[in-house]
Amino acid sequence: MKQIKDLDIVAITEDIQTNHYGTGESITLYKGQVGTVVMEFDGTAFEVEFSGNNGSTYAMETVPAEKLLLLYYELVAVAA
Repeated sequence: MKQIKDLDIVAITEDIQTNHYGTGESITLYKGQVGTVVMEFDGTAFEVEFSGNNGSTYAMETVPAEKLLLLYYELVAVAA
């Protein structure tokens, strides 16, 4: 299985309560919400940026690796 690294696209596997990046207002990131990994912390946690379709960041959250699902957009070859 491929390891998560910087700039990978991931989805969260459970809801996360956080604050809006711009306004500080309390928001919920819902299970399945998609973000981009912007920093790795020893493979145990990742800083993930969540942005809208217009590219505007609405949340930055440090998420434990076990709460992330790596998304694939192309066929991944697995060594036998």
